Amino acid sequence: MRNTLMMLMSGKWYTVALASNAQWFVNHKAGIKTGTAVIVLTEGGDMDLTYASLKDDGSCYRATHTAQKTETPGRFTFHSQVWNNDNTKEEVSEASVAVYSRTPESSEVVQQKFTQLALEAGVLPDNAVILPQNAECPAV
Repeated sequence: MRNTLMMLMSGKWYTVALASNAQWFVNHKAGIKTGTAVIVLTEGGDMDLTYASLKDDGSCYRATHTAQKTETPGRFTFHSQVWNNDNTKEEVSEASVAVYSRTPESSEVVQQKFTQLALEAGVLPDNAVILPQNAECPAV
């Protein structure tokens, strides 16, 4: 069952909503648009995560992480090259909520559930954002 669920996670996703009280998010949320996330499972059970988002100037923001599996099914850790820290979720200082979809749109029902979950997680209402649609970055 675990492997089947992990296989269902594989592939291309769209980031359609984000919520956080983290200062970096508050400072940049107005310019964040829908982007893509591609999840690829490795032979060893880890996940390769590739993110891409087209910026207003036509360039692309890209980030790649390998998330290592842990002993807990469905839990992974990764080292952020951007923030130079380990994202183990052991010490969470800021709540964040994200919605990934197989399409660039999300239904009103999903948007309402996202907003409610963000509020329950302690995110301020102004920091729960349904991302505007955006063109995709060209393949590399």
